[in-house]
Amino acid sequence: MERFDVIVVGAGHAGCEAASAAARLGSRTLLLTMDMTKMASMSCNPAVGGVAKGQIVREIDALGGEMGEVTDLTTIQFRMLNRSKGAAMWSPRAQCDKSRFSAEWRHRLENTQNLYIWQDSAVDILFDQSGDKPRVTGVKTQMGVLFEADTIILTAGTFLSGLMHCGRSNASGGRAGDAAVRGITEALQSVGIESGRMKTGTPARLDARTINFEALEPQYGDEKPSKFSFSDSTEPVKEQLPCFLVYTSQQVHDTLRTGFDDSPLFNGTIKGIGPRYCPSIEDKLRTFADKEQHQLFLEPEGRDTNEYYLNGFSSSLPYEVQLDALHKISGLEDVHVYRPGYAIEYDYFPPTQLWHSLESKVVDNLYFAGQVNGTTGYEEAAAQGLLAGINAHRRVKGLEPVVLHRDEAYIGVLIDDLVTKGVDEPYRMFTSRAEYRILLRQDNADQRLTPLGYKLGLISEARYQKFVEKKSLLESLIQYTRSQSIKISEIQEYLISLGLPPISQGRKIFDFVLRNEITLAGLVKVLPKLRRFIEEQGIGDEIIELAEIEIKYSGYIERERLVAEKLHRLEDISIPANFDYMSMQSLTIEARQKLERIRPTTIGQASRIPGVSPADVNVLLVRFGR
Repeated sequence: MERFDVIVVGAGHAGCEAASAAARLGSRTLLLTMDMTKMASMSCNPAVGGVAKGQIVREIDALGGEMGEVTDLTTIQFRMLNRSKGAAMWSPRAQCDKSRFSAEWRHRLENTQNLYIWQDSAVDILFDQSGDKPRVTGVKTQMGVLFEADTIILTAGTFLSGLMHCGRSNASGGRAGDAAVRGITEALQSVGIESGRMKTGTPARLDARTINFEALEPQYGDEKPSKFSFSDSTEPVKEQLPCFLVYTSQQVHDTLRTGFDDSPLFNGTIKGIGPRYCPSIEDKLRTFADKEQHQLFLEPEGRDTNEYYLNGFSSSLPYEVQLDALHKISGLEDVHVYRPGYAIEYDYFPPTQLWHSLESKVVDNLYFAGQVNGTTGYEEAAAQGLLAGINAHRRVKGLEPVVLHRDEAYIGVLIDDLVTKGVDEPYRMFTSRAEYRILLRQDNADQRLTPLGYKLGLISEARYQKFVEKKSLLESLIQYTRSQSIKISEIQEYLISLGLPPISQGRKIFDFVLRNEITLAGLVKVLPKLRRFIEEQGIGDEIIELAEIEIKYSGYIERERLVAEKLHRLEDISIPANFDYMSMQSLTIEARQKLERIRPTTIGQASRIPGVSPADVNVLLVRFGR
């Protein structure tokens, strides 16, 4: 029986990041996948990033994960969303070439030292139950092969007992064309791990040859596209493909409603809970019954394919109803469908059963990442996979796990929400979930996390030194703006050109940049001494923009940092792992029950559990010392 330090079950976005991280850190790693041609498959929308999700991808890259670089190498359109809003809301999003994305991931994994791949389906997880708590020992595959492991990471996505629905028809499967997996859920239930059912969906895929693009509104990428990775190994996309805006109508809605009686979503066939923030088109018609139209996005799935994705038209209605409704959309009157939309139900495991390391509280050395934790989205899955891979490796080596705090990363917010609050629907990250949005911007992800990635061993020496150089240039530019004044004669004409009133005395460059109407890049053009300093230092446009953001938000950044430091005091007060909450009569019954089930490790985590009141937190503070 072959033995590994880490076995990763499933090669979706979580599994690929987990296997890559564990192997690159030095663990002998096995990646189990049903199909090597579909690694990190973009089963749904062929895009990466978006609001809050883009921040997560940049954090993955800053830590040394690979999603950012793979995205940059396969981008066909790039847009920075929310540019009209404050920098804390800016979110990168890239439309990707679906086939190339998966192929690039496979190429990287096949050429990763310490990483071995086995194409097969895992059907059982093996345990040693001789101790106080079960411990994983290995995996059994459908072909009857046994692999031993010190740690196992489960990243099975939608495949566990997967059931696909289209109208009144349903079929077993993890996604269209792929079989479901049975045996894993039952094995985990046998050792006390709870499971539940969730649901997600996908729209029909359309043939570009049958679409009248002249009737559609094109949506182009940024004129000067950026990229996700902070490394120099990738470049911004050069030739971009357009997406298109499409709109439903009352006629489309009326047609869709004719299939409601046959909808598995409405007739009770589907038992799983669906995503609130990515609803099917039939859900939209029920929830927003008064809306006469819905905006959809028609997006290419690659450079060399005619397949298009109709974002916003996810459905499990009967195929005939879907097709009839599509034919009533302007530009799609003669559209041919490659495959209809469908819904899929699958098993997940409530994440309150996990520690912040993503290791199971019930079974030692077993980690969960991705949709099996009740999340939705490639980005959320990849982030969990990266941390699970890091921590499984550290478990093997006898090292403390890596835990990111809520003021350090969106990844920290994501994992803390999962293990502390749990999920009652597929979890999706939003900027509103983070208390420290100004600290957790997409532009400063490398400043926040690259030192940690380097310390862990996922960031190379060469890349780290370039990071140090960039940080030094940024700090020197900000310091220069604080120390150098602008005379009235140097700035008056520039202010008038902006429609601003003249000034009566000179000020520091820093103080001018604080004004909303004035940009640091604009000052570079009109101030020779500032321009000369930037040229001498070799400071590029990226650092100029970063410095401007840091300056304009300096007051808010400092305020959030102080709040975060105060709340960190609660995180520093630990709670014994085996503490008996039920014996504390001064706590409310609800608090005792929630604390006993979730078993927070600090008072800070306890304070975020739904049902634990401020009065309960005060009781815990008295018990464990202020």
